[in-house]
Amino acid sequence: QVQLVESGGGLVQAGGSLRLSCAASGIIFSLYDMEWYHQVPGKQRELVATITSSGAPIYPDSVKGRFTISRDSAKNTVYLQMNSLKPEDTAVYYCGADGSRRLYRASRYWGQGTQVTVSS
Repeated sequence: QVQLVESGGGLVQAGGSLRLSCAASGIIFSLYDMEWYHQVPGKQRELVATITSSGAPIYPDSVKGRFTISRDSAKNTVYLQMNSLKPEDTAVYYCGADGSRRLYRASRYWGQGTQVTVSS
C-alpha cells in the first residue's frame, strides 16, 4: 500500500520559515519524481516544486529563491524548506509522487495534505 505522509505545516508570521516533510512508503522511491503542490479553497492545485528522481530541482518563478526542495533516499523522504513566507503562501500543501517518467506508465500518488498559514 502506497502512503505519502506530510508533516511540518503550521502557523507562521510573514517573513518566517517552515520545513515540510513527506515520508513515502510502498513505492520504489528512486524511480519517482517528487513534487509539492499547494491549493487554496476554490482554486486548482498549483505546483510549487519538483525534484526529479535523479535529484534535479525545478521551481516556478513564484517561489524561486524562497523555497528549496530536497530528497533523502535513505529515508524515502522529500522536504520543502520555505523561507521568506508571504501571506499568499497560505494554502494546503500536498506531496505528490509521479513515476510515469521512469516507469513509462501512469503512476501518481498524493499525500493527505498539511495546512500552512502565514499571518501578516
